[in-house]
Amino acid sequence: MGLAGEIAARDGSRCIRIDDGSQQRYRQQPPPAQRVPANRHRLRCRQLLAMKTHFVVANSSNPMPFGPNAGRDMGGTGHSMPEGAAGPEPENLGLHRFTVFTALCTTFLIFAGGMVTSTESGLAVPDWPLSFGMFFPPMVGGIFYEHGHRMVASFVGFLTVILSIWTWKKEPRPWVRWLALGALGAVIAQGILGGITVIFLLPTPVSVSHAMLAQTFFCMIVAMALFTSPDWKRGLPDAGPRQGIPSLPWLCGLTTGAVYLQLLLGALMRHTQSGLAIPDFPLAFGRMIPPFESSSVVIHFTHRLGALLVTTMISWTLIRILSEYRNHSRLLRPVLVMAFLLCIQVTLGAFTIWTEKGEIVTTFHVMTGAMILGVSVLLALRAFAMLPPGLRTRTASPQLA
Repeated sequence: MGLAGEIAARDGSRCIRIDDGSQQRYRQQPPPAQRVPANRHRLRCRQLLAMKTHFVVANSSNPMPFGPNAGRDMGGTGHSMPEGAAGPEPENLGLHRFTVFTALCTTFLIFAGGMVTSTESGLAVPDWPLSFGMFFPPMVGGIFYEHGHRMVASFVGFLTVILSIWTWKKEPRPWVRWLALGALGAVIAQGILGGITVIFLLPTPVSVSHAMLAQTFFCMIVAMALFTSPDWKRGLPDAGPRQGIPSLPWLCGLTTGAVYLQLLLGALMRHTQSGLAIPDFPLAFGRMIPPFESSSVVIHFTHRLGALLVTTMISWTLIRILSEYRNHSRLLRPVLVMAFLLCIQVTLGAFTIWTEKGEIVTTFHVMTGAMILGVSVLLALRAFAMLPPGLRTRTASPQLA
């Protein structure tokens, strides 16, 4: 086989004519500029792969530690990942599932604590930290509720210790580690307040503080469950610019504050024995505004006004999301759950009066209030993440979640 010559093609390539004696073949080759060595191909593939695996923050000016790109940036601080960084953080599903389990156990702990108050068993065990000088006394009468509450609280405290150690060792974001450490401090303080409540015979300020610290701890665990979720780490979708006054994130934050204030009023009403100070519902002594003849009536009626405020705030939030963000399921589903729980909560509140503080009904009323608070915290955090403050002039781009 011999080479007969070369022919220049019109497109700039070269046709090499090969003469093997009986036949002639033409083989078209790319011009020299298009011939790329194999090592350059491999280098380009590596560059494309590196570009694909690195996340870039869309709004690097967002200083919030839980912005829409918190899972894509380094440490969830809202700043872009530097050149040559290690890539996205691991999802660590085990930690997330354990946090969710801790949140569920905390919900049951709130129910168990509510049963202690509903059955008036707070002093059924007069000593602390032991129960009648024993680790496990006979579970009869009010001892069942009080010591059972202590057992559930100890279990949740044990879970929180594991959660804080696990988070501190495996979680790369410093602010999440500190949040876990704060939850551990809260559960320790909660146990101490519980002991003081027993030792000093149920003083109202300590009892109310004990109840509200439980709600605060529950909010911290719910927030941790969200922050450790794969959905959060991958980055929540952009829900568009902030609109209206107040904007949706701040509206959700105000709703959460209203729910927390209402739980404070409820705890004050329970621990001052004001639950039946107004014995009828929906009226108050047969009228819209009752005669304020005692502090118990004032506390009770203020709690009812708080319920009206919470209903207004949740309804406002629901209408705002349905009208402007209904395509974002991460916002729509929590507000629907919150509205459903609100209907249950109002019904339970009415039956608490009609059954003269029936133990089961009253305790479910307490637990449902905590669940509304947890969902409102979840919704507020998502709203702040999906509508960061820098997005005010961009056009909304709904994304189905």
